[in-house]
Amino acid sequence: MSYLEFDSVSISYGEITAVRSATLSVADHEAVALIGANGAGKTTVLRAIAGTTRVAEGTIRFAGEDITGLSPERIARKGIALVPEGRRIFGSLSVEENVRLGLRARSGGKATNADVDEVLGLFPVLHERRGDWAGQLSGGQQQQLALARALVARPRLLLLDEPSLGLAPQIVDQVFEFLGKLREQGQTVLLVEQNAPRAVEYADRLYLLQRGRIIREALAAELEGRMDQVAELYLGDGRETALLEPQ
Repeated sequence: MSYLEFDSVSISYGEITAVRSATLSVADHEAVALIGANGAGKTTVLRAIAGTTRVAEGTIRFAGEDITGLSPERIARKGIALVPEGRRIFGSLSVEENVRLGLRARSGGKATNADVDEVLGLFPVLHERRGDWAGQLSGGQQQQLALARALVARPRLLLLDEPSLGLAPQIVDQVFEFLGKLREQGQTVLLVEQNAPRAVEYADRLYLLQRGRIIREALAAELEGRMDQVAELYLGDGRETALLEPQ
């Protein structure tokens, strides 16, 4: 049984169907990426798993339990943490205060100051600036803070929405280097990433979402040497399906 099962899920915003009968899965300790053009419905999938977007049809199961329709708070306490697009840190709070907000989602055990210290220790710049206002951080530092806030809850499943968005290439390298370390430690991850080559480098498996439908699944290893075709994902004329077709 997969750790996360997203089974025949449809999601609508009024009369607009954003996701149509989508099915995907994530195994424990696996890194899976969801790729596709802007507006394909990738963020909507993550929001549905996190409970912030209502599911019209289908079922979402986590660790064998049906979590469809549960509140975001209950889902977070079951061990699912979302790092949203745009980071959404609280600029008027300190770095440490932002991290402490993540303690509310701890699914088990009493949170302590040591937990905050441990997570901040993973990000040297945040540790050094733990008393500074979060709004004074650079974009890359704010992305690190958003990750730290999620990790302090010790999530069983980490949902990442466009972690490279708006960052300089050097900072993107740093973010994915850290994400790679999490992957090596066994962290289960579902990644939404506009930078498809980065997603291919990072993930074990990938799904291609097109106009709200998951149309292909592939092992990342199957895409090695085919990065020249990644641009087809964003042409929007149907040729993107070729990238994930077997050769």
